[in-house]
Amino acid sequence: MISIPVKVDFPRIAIIGRPNVGKSTLFNRLLGTKRAITDPTPGVTRDSVESSCEFEGKSFILIDTGGFTLQEGEYNQLVSGKSLAVAGEADLVILLIDITDINGDDLEFIEKVRPLEEKIILVVNKVDNEKRAQQIWNLYKFGFKRMVDVSAVHGRNIDKLIQEILFFFKDHETRKTETGGRQKIRLAILGKPNTGKSTMTNYLIGEEKSIVSSIPGTTRDVVEGSFLYNNYHFQVLDTAGIRRKKKVKESVEYYSVNRAIRAIEDSDVVFLLIESRCNITEQDKKIAALIEKKGRGIVLVLNKWDLLEHIPNRLQAVTDRLRFLFPMLHFAPIVPVSSMTGEGMKKLLSTSIKVYRQLASRIDTSRLNTLLKRWTDLDSVKVRGKEVKIRYATQVSSNPVKFVFFLSRCGELRNEQKLYMKNRLRRELKLDSIPVELEFREKEKNSRRH
Repeated sequence: MISIPVKVDFPRIAIIGRPNVGKSTLFNRLLGTKRAITDPTPGVTRDSVESSCEFEGKSFILIDTGGFTLQEGEYNQLVSGKSLAVAGEADLVILLIDITDINGDDLEFIEKVRPLEEKIILVVNKVDNEKRAQQIWNLYKFGFKRMVDVSAVHGRNIDKLIQEILFFFKDHETRKTETGGRQKIRLAILGKPNTGKSTMTNYLIGEEKSIVSSIPGTTRDVVEGSFLYNNYHFQVLDTAGIRRKKKVKESVEYYSVNRAIRAIEDSDVVFLLIESRCNITEQDKKIAALIEKKGRGIVLVLNKWDLLEHIPNRLQAVTDRLRFLFPMLHFAPIVPVSSMTGEGMKKLLSTSIKVYRQLASRIDTSRLNTLLKRWTDLDSVKVRGKEVKIRYATQVSSNPVKFVFFLSRCGELRNEQKLYMKNRLRRELKLDSIPVELEFREKEKNSRRH
């Protein structure tokens, strides 16, 4: 690793936090060399120290900052102000706290950098043993969607932190300058063979990029294309049709299926194509369950709608049937289209934008807990006649959307009670068209409070 301060246009990563939480130790650990002075005396690092470094062949500028403090004095305020300024200018911020001593300075600093939340990784230092690791759950209340626990002294989970850094920049790069400042939505078009996926791809991107054939299995690679709609930059993936394993005989088709499944993970929104004239199969249900499990947005697309005879209330009848056959996708929008004529395509794209916006939404922790208090005042959750109190809840990630609830007694909650809380959250927070994951944890009675 290179350890010489340089001035080049590499992404900048700032390590911030109050004095003596281990910023310089983590700085040196990430560099692999002793560049910054470490000492138990608070305030040893005063000016920001910069060095270039490499993680898996990618170059960055790593910055060690002075500690933020509430102590009075012109010098302390200058150092604290510099830390905030560096954080604001950085591409990524590592907000470091000490699991053994979270105090008022930490809480004040967290609120000051809250506007930078989308580019912050909360790193919990000095997690040197299992007992300290068990306290990590309590820090979800701060509401950061990226959090890693480490021991900078012993090197624990440093590789995990590096992977989180690389993942942040990879995701950031896929969405920035090449879209001309527009938001990018990644679409995957999935379904059984011969449901019209390639025809839809060609229609959307305006060129014959995918081969259209009535022979099932024509598309074997993931075909990428892009187009603009309503100031959004869409990247579309036309995938091989997913067949039942019994029918996957050729090795090339086996890998095509695997690529299609990986396309789910690479997408924001999935169009699950269902040919309007065909019966729903178990394979359709398995594909749908996989998409829902991954937390991706999903739109059930009734393709070739123009080929059906016009009958009053046909759409309602088909919708009722799909809701019955796909109970896990009760939230998923259903849109009838014709990829050949373009009928319904504008509505389909507008629906995908709505789904994407819900996936990307972030709910402020204080607002969420205010709503929770109102819900429980109106409808208390009880187990065997005893009330289960919701201590607090926080959103830990978006796209996929996940919430963690800390309860007084979660082990005895019935599935229908968990479902009730999920439905209430969907309705109140307008997350009605996406999958939402809820995790319930029991709050330890003797846990520390800060």
